[in-house]
Amino acid sequence: MENTRCFANRFSDYKGALLPGRGAEAVVPAVVSAVDQILKRVPIDISDCDGGLYDGPAGVAYMLHHVSECPLFSERRDVYLRTAKQIIDVSVRYVDAEPDKNMRAAFLLGGAGIYAVAAMIYRSLGLADFVKPLTKFRNLWEVCAPISFLECGSDELFVGRAGYLCAALVLRQKLGIEILSKDQIKSICQAIIESGKQYARRKRKPFPLMYSYYGTEYLGAAHGLSSVLQMLLSYQDMLSGAEKDLVWQSVDFLMNQEQNCNWPAELGAIIERENELVHWCHGAPGVAYLFAKAYLINKKPQYLDTCIRSGELVWQKGLLKKGPGICHGVAGSAYVFLLLYRLTGNSKYIYRAQRFAEFVFTEEFKAGSHSVTSIYSLFEGLSGTVCFLVDLLQPDQSEFPLFSVFV
Repeated sequence: MENTRCFANRFSDYKGALLPGRGAEAVVPAVVSAVDQILKRVPIDISDCDGGLYDGPAGVAYMLHHVSECPLFSERRDVYLRTAKQIIDVSVRYVDAEPDKNMRAAFLLGGAGIYAVAAMIYRSLGLADFVKPLTKFRNLWEVCAPISFLECGSDELFVGRAGYLCAALVLRQKLGIEILSKDQIKSICQAIIESGKQYARRKRKPFPLMYSYYGTEYLGAAHGLSSVLQMLLSYQDMLSGAEKDLVWQSVDFLMNQEQNCNWPAELGAIIERENELVHWCHGAPGVAYLFAKAYLINKKPQYLDTCIRSGELVWQKGLLKKGPGICHGVAGSAYVFLLLYRLTGNSKYIYRAQRFAEFVFTEEFKAGSHSVTSIYSLFEGLSGTVCFLVDLLQPDQSEFPLFSVFV
């Protein structure tokens, strides 16, 4: 029976040599051509700015910034940054006018992420103005401090508190400044933990922290437990001993939810093999980042082993039919290999990433993958693929976009 979710991986696995002709001389022109394609399609009218960094024009601005940071594109740096500024300026105007201040605090779907990326772009252009979006970003912390500031669920990555913390982490990494004070970070972490405790108690869960988003108890990176825990681990220095214990107990609880190297999209679901989700948003390709973070902090081999098993599943089932993107597409799968390369130094993972990159350009993929509505976008379209191709050229500093593990 044909798998409806992924193409068969017919590539032979690593035999000790990387693929020839996959260096800068091949990849740089492919990136430049993809960027040109994207810029022809990206809308820059204020009425088209919905979707935030996820699938709005702001994600394209982030991609241009990412490409401009890579030395191999130095001669295009100024053009890309200036274009990025034009795009992000319109997005900033759009979120400034957003009447729902709760949506302004959203990371991937609202204002917080757009302000963060605007600050990065302005700073790269040497503009003192970068302080303005940073100030707007900082002022949002009060919005997401109340325990249940969003009815749909206040803690996840796209619109909730974990996302706000993730944006602050990206800013620390890219700008080298701590945007929020210790007290502000502590209060947000405490709200996440208190919210998770209350939910787990109310629903009589056998573990200390749990969350829901629109009534669903997700486990994956997009809206679920794994990315919430990943952000708490990223700020674990701000937690009390008792809070840390709750977080680590929850990490181990989630590790025990594994079914055949994967995680169900929601708590308690049984994975049907022919229908399983192997996506960054739901499943092993996103959950792996939590265990990577756990491993980087305490070096317990079981966390690395969990990441490695996730990588094996992705090699088998990660050539996704849902398009080229990073949320539930081939580039999102391939980022797991770059993560594993950084964790292990094993070149096998660069080889596997090269194979997945190669597949995106095949006729089989073009003919058999679903068409994407926002083909230019960062999470669903080609902008995420471009970020991945650039990272393939610099694997030692590669990282899934806007999802910092190595900070």
